[in-house]
Amino acid sequence: MTIPEVTVDELAEAIAGGAVVIDVREVEEYTEAHVPGALLFPLSGLADAVDSVPLASPLYVICRSGARSMRACQFLAGTNRSAVNVAGGTLAWLGSGRPVATGLDPA
Repeated sequence: MTIPEVTVDELAEAIAGGAVVIDVREVEEYTEAHVPGALLFPLSGLADAVDSVPLASPLYVICRSGARSMRACQFLAGTNRSAVNVAGGTLAWLGSGRPVATGLDPA
């Protein structure tokens, strides 16, 4: 199965168009810094929470560097969801100088 990937530049464009972003890092990582508006669904509990994951198509999935989000995309694809991996993850987002949010509020 081939999972599509986007850069953080492409993610920013998608967000401007109303894209749904889910962050699959753990709570502690997410609270430090995350893409504004990203919804938290830690990979460790994604299978149990999958019914709560928005049905947006596609879902943009981000983690720290891109590995966990790729696993999440593969899992989500198995549930008939369209998922796109964010290459480079939150590290790339931070490196691009874009704004970040902190805490548990996704906004």
